[in-house]
Amino acid sequence: MIIEIIIALIVGILIGTITGLLPGIHTNLISAILISITLPFEPLALVIFISSMAITHTFLDFIPSIYLGAPDEDTTLSVMPGHSFLLKGRAHKALCLTLIGSNLAVALTIIIIPIFILIIPHVYNFIQRMMGFILIWASIFLLSREKKSKILACIIFILSGFLGFISLNSNASQPLLPLLTGLFGSSTLIYSISVKTKVPKQKIEKLKIDKKQMIKPAIATSLVSPISSFLPGLGSSQAAIIGDAITKLNKEQFLILLGSINTLVMSTSFATLYLINKTRTGAAVAISQLMSIELKILALIIASIIISALVATILAFNLSKLFAKHLHKINYSKISVCVLIFLTLIIAIFTSWQGLAILIVSTILGLFCIYSGIRRGFLMGSLLIPTILFYLPF
Repeated sequence: MIIEIIIALIVGILIGTITGLLPGIHTNLISAILISITLPFEPLALVIFISSMAITHTFLDFIPSIYLGAPDEDTTLSVMPGHSFLLKGRAHKALCLTLIGSNLAVALTIIIIPIFILIIPHVYNFIQRMMGFILIWASIFLLSREKKSKILACIIFILSGFLGFISLNSNASQPLLPLLTGLFGSSTLIYSISVKTKVPKQKIEKLKIDKKQMIKPAIATSLVSPISSFLPGLGSSQAAIIGDAITKLNKEQFLILLGSINTLVMSTSFATLYLINKTRTGAAVAISQLMSIELKILALIIASIIISALVATILAFNLSKLFAKHLHKINYSKISVCVLIFLTLIIAIFTSWQGLAILIVSTILGLFCIYSGIRRGFLMGSLLIPTILFYLPF
């Protein structure tokens, strides 16, 4: 059994690396396939496979987001600061900042989960009732910080919210894939192609960061990630907006925050499955259908998270160096075209014509935001507004 668990851990890390590097391919898809077929393995081994795959994915999925402008639903906000780092020749630094965040999240997981076990059952109902109002406050705060045009920012925020509401209530399979790909991915790629973006030679420098820089992201992560891990509809991106609104981060701190939230939401979702039997992530859903989670199983999952994080950090760091060394040698416009075609094909395969329609409309809105000079953070209205409507008590 021990050998089977070790193999499951290794294979999970391998598959998580592949899903992290391939834009549009999420661990939710692999988990859904896994539970739909009969496999001759012990449920515990499958649980370790899923948890290690999911955590590894959160470390690797920033690579296509930062280097190629092709995010998934958990890394959409990293396109904005990540792309600016790329154009300054510092994409590797941006990736390293997300890795710092992800490792910070693993450390916080060990601290938070015992607290989680003591507190969450008592405050869950209250937080659920208040979440709609918290998100309204976060949205107003976000809009109030726009310096160029608050009116245009409001229009973009509302339009993206309307588009998000329609998309999430459509019959499209995995509606977030075409929605967020259009708003943050394909729009960025098309803009890069139109202006003939040239990627400079990337610097591979030793990362120097003041430890004080990590305090604000750690506080923000600790406050919002546990909430996001057990409330449906509240994802990593919404949590990042709330965290940024609370602590006012610079670009480097924001990338640390994104990395930490992405990993901590996934880690703590397994704890919430144990505590209140709520499944916030696709990986937790798959695990819930394989076996019931007891404290010993949760301890094994946490152990797999720690091991996966150590290996994933090494993999992501070295793969990022590889990208950084060679990306400038390739025509970035051609890369953008290839990635755009790949994303369109993925969406066509998994979401049919409705997904393609969502992709087209969301891409147009994303381009409008770029050309108008309004911060693309307002496009997160596509998730914030539907989530607010979901949580409001009327």
